Amino acid sequence: MTQSVDLEWLSQQITDASVKGITHAASTLIRDGQIAVGMQMPAVRELAERLGVSPATVSAAWAQLKKQKVLAGKGRSGVWVSGNSVMPRPIRFEKIGNYGENVQASLAMASPDPTLLPDLRQAMLAGIASPQLNSYQREAISPQLQDAVTPRWPYPAEAWLATDGGFDAMNLIVQTLLSPGDRVVIEDPTATRLLDILDNIGAEILPLPCDEQGPIPSALSALMQKSPAMFIYQPRTHSATGHSVSQRRSAELARVLANSSTIIVEDDGIGDLSRWPVFSLGFHYPERVLHVHSFSKAYGPDLRLAVLSGTAEMVKRLQAWRNFGVSWTSRILQDAVAWMLNDEQTQQRIQQAKATYAQRRQQLLAALAKRGLVLEERDGLSVWIPVESEQYAMITLAARGIAVLPGERCSINSRQFIRVSAALLPFAQLDSIADAIVIASGRELNLNPDL
Repeated sequence: MTQSVDLEWLSQQITDASVKGITHAASTLIRDGQIAVGMQMPAVRELAERLGVSPATVSAAWAQLKKQKVLAGKGRSGVWVSGNSVMPRPIRFEKIGNYGENVQASLAMASPDPTLLPDLRQAMLAGIASPQLNSYQREAISPQLQDAVTPRWPYPAEAWLATDGGFDAMNLIVQTLLSPGDRVVIEDPTATRLLDILDNIGAEILPLPCDEQGPIPSALSALMQKSPAMFIYQPRTHSATGHSVSQRRSAELARVLANSSTIIVEDDGIGDLSRWPVFSLGFHYPERVLHVHSFSKAYGPDLRLAVLSGTAEMVKRLQAWRNFGVSWTSRILQDAVAWMLNDEQTQQRIQQAKATYAQRRQQLLAALAKRGLVLEERDGLSVWIPVESEQYAMITLAARGIAVLPGERCSINSRQFIRVSAALLPFAQLDSIADAIVIASGRELNLNPDL
């Protein structure tokens, strides 16, 4: 017979009845062995009543422990302890590329082609010549990098902060400005790691459907009725679908967000490789917009550099949280990027890379169209492909040694799809890859030699 955790005893162990407090107390008791694996947890409503909180608070705490594989179960069967090792992990992200040794074409990661990245030698020499090199002053951004990004920024920002890449910036924002249980509106689909980051903090995710111009205003308006703490979206060249937010759509979103205090976070992950401009909501609401621009895909992943903007107060809060750890991003890397932003040859190299990626993407689209699968030309390092069944698509492609990203890794409610990277497409295998993708999509392979 399954042993149940005593309700009275458990409620006495919880001294902080917030989502974070309940989560911490329960995880500590489980880790220390005071609550054993296999034991049944008290009913949500009973524990909530004893703690004097709403059932939603206890449910949010249990949901956090379920994501960490500590608790399991739901509904009439109740919730029980399934593990005693509390270790947050980016589960969605870690599943990407786990295909064994049979991979002939690895098209799951939308990574830049190293041969198209700028030469870093002169940039690094400029970096080590930084006037602030080896200073322990905890400055948010080097003066050189700030001078370089200011004229390029999509709106007149008040303050900037350099971070160790785009996802470091997004994690910093979420960790600093959100609390467990906060509601967050985010595009569906979105970047895999953004969902992991939100899961880790224990946020309640409100998925926002999109079309070819970005988030759908009417859907956002409906979600705003739930008073979300934050709205996260990608303003251009979406990482999963390749869509970009048009100027008209940006204005429509601004009207929806007018009468709220929701923090707006713009994640410009592809940065300078996008062929579209950014229409930032910072023009409308500079007091609550955080804009993140990553330099990794265009200038080099090992530079580990992004810049975010916000109000001076927001940046001060983010910097204060960073002081628990690294405090500042390497000035060598900051000033190396600053040099490249002002170097004519580097900028020409970026434009060449952008054109090459577009050509590769178009070649894949042409090969698919030739076989009866016609898709819209969008932007980015990958191609978004609707499928009848993700499971069938993944099995079909895996059997042919082709690894792609399944839509479930980066979506909540969106339609079935796969994302295929075109940045490093092996063109010697283009025909066989295109054949496999069309079959995997659930469509009949219909080769038209005239296309």
